[in-house]
Amino acid sequence: MTSTIDRADRAFARLRALIGDQDPSTSADALADDALLKGLSELAEARQALDVIEAALSAEVEKRSDRAFGYSGLAQREGHRTATALVQALTGTSKADVDRATRAGRDLAAVLEVPRIDADGDVSKTTATPWFAPLADALSIGTISRVQFYAIRRNLGEPPIDRYDDLEAEVLLGTWREAAMTLIEEVSDRSVEDLRTAARLARDTLDPIGTQLRFEERFANRSLTMWMDENGQQNARIRFDDDMAAWVRTILSAALRPRRGPRFVDADRGVAVPAEVDVDPRTNEQLQYDTLVAVLRTGAQADPRQAFGDRQPGIRVVVTSGQLGRLGAGVAFGVGHLEETGQTIPGALVETYLCNAGTKTVTVDACGNPLDVGREKRLFTKKQRDAMSIRDGGCLWCGAEPSRCEAHHIDHWWEHHGRTDVADGVLLCRSCHMRLHNRRWRITRDGGGLYWLNGPPSEGGTPSEPARALRPRSQLRFEPAA
Repeated sequence: MTSTIDRADRAFARLRALIGDQDPSTSADALADDALLKGLSELAEARQALDVIEAALSAEVEKRSDRAFGYSGLAQREGHRTATALVQALTGTSKADVDRATRAGRDLAAVLEVPRIDADGDVSKTTATPWFAPLADALSIGTISRVQFYAIRRNLGEPPIDRYDDLEAEVLLGTWREAAMTLIEEVSDRSVEDLRTAARLARDTLDPIGTQLRFEERFANRSLTMWMDENGQQNARIRFDDDMAAWVRTILSAALRPRRGPRFVDADRGVAVPAEVDVDPRTNEQLQYDTLVAVLRTGAQADPRQAFGDRQPGIRVVVTSGQLGRLGAGVAFGVGHLEETGQTIPGALVETYLCNAGTKTVTVDACGNPLDVGREKRLFTKKQRDAMSIRDGGCLWCGAEPSRCEAHHIDHWWEHHGRTDVADGVLLCRSCHMRLHNRRWRITRDGGGLYWLNGPPSEGGTPSEPARALRPRSQLRFEPAA
């Protein structure tokens, strides 16, 4: 704990050197851009160290307030019914925050040799090295924050070792540990929301049986509720199952996709509209509503172009050869992934699509790169775009869905005589693609197949900031061993 306190002390000392003893709102206004960002970085470092201390203390309060102690437990002695209520009263935080801190503290204690006090007051010591030890270690030394720790830990869940014998369970624990280590490497390139999604993707890929069970649970929870409020407005609340959520999301994406054409809004809302252009006054939410109503009205036999223009929406499912080998023989054991969102779907649902829809085979090498067409074609082929979609999982910069992306030559076609090879192409959404070209960013590829985002060149010609790894969101990185 001393080293953790030292980390906080050092971060606060650096923060004091930047801000001084003035009121933060006053001193922040006077900071240069670099100092402003450095101040936020130092604040994050101090907060991470304090979060580790809070986690350890909260877990200890919980342990000393165990029900086995009865009224002699710490929380009861202090006049609180539970340890959570006691910590809330002391820290002024929410119940959810206290729960997250306490869980992190439990995991930190689980990877150390710590004294245990049982209900009789006897002290013993235990040593454990659980699969989440890399996560706890990363939290302790400040590699990840407590929020990032919780996002990974909670969404990875627990390996289903009760379904396997001891040897298989040990292998499973190893795959969970490797998934945790992979996600730790990605924390600097992922938002907390992305980490949650990636952790669920890893869990569902590594545990196809659990994927089926969770799918069935969400299917059982599907519902539609309609009611009229006091103003006479009709309202609805929908809880989708995974399959129908994918259909609705695809339908709405088809209606809102950028390639549908420009849609202008009222100039009073801050956007200038050419006089000769008809104004569409609808918000995106209203357009989504009108799209769903159009689908309901026209029905399944209607011409899809009435609602969606020139492209009919549909669901595309990615299944790797390793997972496909698990399907069939009357047992749907493997899993697939929705191309647009990366969400895992169980093998039983994949088999329904195999029965009712066509398939397309995309062959990739060890780095996920197929289909070299050199410079004979300026544009990437449809098959190449499919391959990049499977490899990248969407925009390699911001994570936008594959349907919103364009193929980018990392060696520019005209300037660098780039080749139209999948290895030299990445998916970027329109916004990121324009930003990259307009601000002269570059994407490069190293020998291991990893792509790097390089800042625009400075006056001396060198990159203006360190290169940043662009990590794919594809499910391939969590593919279990055969």
